[in-house]
Amino acid sequence: MSGKLRSSLIIGGQGIRARKLRTLLSMVSLFLGVLAVVTVQAGGQVAERAMLADIEMSQGRDGTAVLSLPQHDQTSVITKEALRGKQGAVAVETTTATLGEPNVTPLNPGAMSLNPKYGGSYGGSSRYTYTCDASGACTSKPRTDKEPPKGAAIELRMTKLVGDIRQFRPYRMVSGQWLDLDSAPSLSPRIVVNLGAAEGFKNNRIPAELRVEGALKNSTPQIIGVVDDGQEYSANAYVRADELDNWMPAPAATPAPANKTGTSGMGSYGNSGRGSQMVYLTPGNDGVEQTLRARLAAAGADVESMHSQVINAKKRMASQINLMKMIFLGMASLVLLIGVAGILNVGLATVGERVEEFALRRAVGTSRMLLTGIVLAETLLTGLLTALAAIGAGMLGFEVAASMLSSRMPTIAEMSFPWEAGMAGVVAGLVAGLLGGLIPALRAARIPISTVMRA
Repeated sequence: MSGKLRSSLIIGGQGIRARKLRTLLSMVSLFLGVLAVVTVQAGGQVAERAMLADIEMSQGRDGTAVLSLPQHDQTSVITKEALRGKQGAVAVETTTATLGEPNVTPLNPGAMSLNPKYGGSYGGSSRYTYTCDASGACTSKPRTDKEPPKGAAIELRMTKLVGDIRQFRPYRMVSGQWLDLDSAPSLSPRIVVNLGAAEGFKNNRIPAELRVEGALKNSTPQIIGVVDDGQEYSANAYVRADELDNWMPAPAATPAPANKTGTSGMGSYGNSGRGSQMVYLTPGNDGVEQTLRARLAAAGADVESMHSQVINAKKRMASQINLMKMIFLGMASLVLLIGVAGILNVGLATVGERVEEFALRRAVGTSRMLLTGIVLAETLLTGLLTALAAIGAGMLGFEVAASMLSSRMPTIAEMSFPWEAGMAGVVAGLVAGLLGGLIPALRAARIPISTVMRA
């Protein structure tokens, strides 16, 4: 550190100690402005994290490649073989299942949420059949058969997993435990339900009889946990594919031709219980996709209907987040300007009182540059101290808000105070100190030496 800079800081610190009340007044006027900047920056980071968390749970983490697979009798078998022992690759297959009394209309036709907030009074309709072709285009037709009476049964959107989907979609456990993917498969399928389904099991007595479309026999499942999957608008359940496949018919030994005009798909699964099938891949796992394409093509599947999409949610919503930050940052800047005006006012008054002191310093050889540095050092130190106080208040407020909102917004509870907000507070405090002290510093540097003669 140069001698002049060190002298400026030392004399500036002495000036702050000598005028504690004025320094405190300057800090009070600046505190709210810096706190507003810190709050806006922290709020922007929290909003971005919350939006990303919702997208990650419903779609997947940024950079994840989602590969949609064609409908074919051999798709499940080929996918399991291709993913065996692979890291960073998970296969999911959706189907429908009903848990509870047989031959009744479920409480939530269409696997609607059983939470009244999302599913109304267990609304939905099961009076339609859905058929989908290999490209994923689906059509619905009204059913003509008589609707059975309502009973103690819940319709579930069942997701069969080959691998742990949470590495791509970070579901949050609410109670119980997640699927144990390393243990031997059980003949009693272990399932994890989401909040939309858990509400129904909480409020109704449901027999433990699981019926899956295309299954050979009904099974007795074990509900081992409740998970927040960000999809409370539907009743979802998650199960190991090998445990559910114990109750499904074995795939045909001879590959069937591609189903380009058939009715397999979501809502109508033929004799296999098959629904939409996807594979989640981490970046750099292109070899898995190429293997799947080659083996499915050899089996006769319509690989032209396969398509891959890379999730890039952060880039898509960056413009929205930046616009929101700019609007609130503009409002915070107005508050900060009030603090700058306070520093400027106090600084001009202080220079007016110290005219003789500055003139005397000039008379004994102090340069104009050093005088400017002395005044700026005082205002910059004031701005820095104010920034530290505002950051401390912001961190305390963040912890209080996190504890109060943790039940409704788990994302906040998992976050720590954003370091970007602290950096923004320091920059705001120093900029305010510079702007507020520049005019008083220039005025102090222009004080003539002759002024000391009037002292």
